[in-house]
Amino acid sequence: MDPILRLKGISKRFGGLKALENVDFDLYPGEVHALVGENGAGKSTLMKIFGGVYAKDEGSIRFQGGEVHFSNPSQSMDAGIAIIYQELSALPSLTVIENLYMGRMPTRMGVIDWKRLTRDAREALARVGLNVNPRARMDRLAISQRQLVEIAKAMTKNAKVIVMDEPNSSLSRNETERLFGVIENLKAHGIGIVFISHKLDEVIRIADRITVLRDGHYVGTIGGAEASEDRLIQMMVGRELDRKHVPRSPGTDIVLSVRNFSGPGFEDVSFDLNQGEILCFAGLVGAGRSETMRSLIGASPSRGGEIAFEGKAVRFRSPRQAMLSGIAMLQEDRKNLSLFMQLAISFNMEIGALPAYRRWGILNLNRSLGMAREYAKALSIKTESLFHPVSSLSGGNQQKTIIARWLAVNPKILILDEPTHGVDVGAKSEIYALIRRLADSGMAIILISSELPEVLAMADRVAVMCEGRIHAVIKREEGLDEEKIMRYASGRTDEARAG
Repeated sequence: MDPILRLKGISKRFGGLKALENVDFDLYPGEVHALVGENGAGKSTLMKIFGGVYAKDEGSIRFQGGEVHFSNPSQSMDAGIAIIYQELSALPSLTVIENLYMGRMPTRMGVIDWKRLTRDAREALARVGLNVNPRARMDRLAISQRQLVEIAKAMTKNAKVIVMDEPNSSLSRNETERLFGVIENLKAHGIGIVFISHKLDEVIRIADRITVLRDGHYVGTIGGAEASEDRLIQMMVGRELDRKHVPRSPGTDIVLSVRNFSGPGFEDVSFDLNQGEILCFAGLVGAGRSETMRSLIGASPSRGGEIAFEGKAVRFRSPRQAMLSGIAMLQEDRKNLSLFMQLAISFNMEIGALPAYRRWGILNLNRSLGMAREYAKALSIKTESLFHPVSSLSGGNQQKTIIARWLAVNPKILILDEPTHGVDVGAKSEIYALIRRLADSGMAIILISSELPEVLAMADRVAVMCEGRIHAVIKREEGLDEEKIMRYASGRTDEARAG
């Protein structure tokens, strides 16, 4: 059998930066071929080249037996290649139906056939296990639901190749299982899948073959059956990473006390946070973790309850007020809630701390830029220039940019909502080490994470939420394991404890 897609000797440069150098990749019908590597390794660039977004500098692309030259995404799509990007391309103000069939809506006598569209949309959504109203606006859906709509959209185009860039990054375990069922069905119909993900355990489970890139170079391809996480990490980063829990001794002084706090998506939440502690919030998607923290900093409404920060009663009316008091939050949806995508990397780092660099109404640009350079170096942010737009960075480097922004304001409490979302294993290790250093320096950390290995590696205590309530707060010395956390997260135990 011949490959349905074959890339040979692909090279691409952006100015003086080599994004890809002589990279090979192929894909067979009915195969899942995973593409892995650290952020900045060239995965997204390679995908965008055969997707018609970028023009290659060197090499050849063959699709269905013939050489092709895609000069725009429409040509690639029309040929039979559908790409689901990590940063979703949905139109939030339009309905699910409109997002699924934009530009190809059936008509009767010149009028859009909404009845047929609704029926077709329900069938398409059912194929990915998503039960939502097809006439609902996209911005009313959770991120995980929008992700599944994008997958359903690709399937409606009868593509021969579907590229999934971090398709399960925002999905719960159950949603991921449904996604894998969809992928198996696509394989059975001869569709080739390019699967890009940082979740190596899931890559090993779903992939027939795995290709590793490092710094824009092809490292190698191995079969999924012979792969292991340690082997893939060694190929990706060229070194072993310590991903185990590091014993710590956090302080006992309470810096934040929350009692009977309620709001949209959460009810009667109570917890304490100690100085220098890493308190992880675990739970399934929709458990109310993010909603609780957004209301805590004044980004969303709340009702009732008491909040004490450093012993004083507070109620923040805006994130700015919380930040000025010493509480900062890194949001999960970095593209829509945190980053100014078309503005400079340096600006995205500096914006939170700009008041500190202003004197007599004049901004000291040299000092603020010096700070940005300092954090870019400390966090190993890969970029040719800090003056490039932040959209030019990989997802992991965008995440580091936001972390740098909040470190610059030196908060007393740092809330991190899925801080390693879409981040490779090497960058994860760097972020983990940074979080531990911050906690060791006395900063209190609230870490929201859907990845249980991350929770087990980082937590001093774990608050487990289910259906908007805290079902348990587990101390490390009481014994932390995935099974115990999942029992509380799914509401299958009556042993809930407060702490």
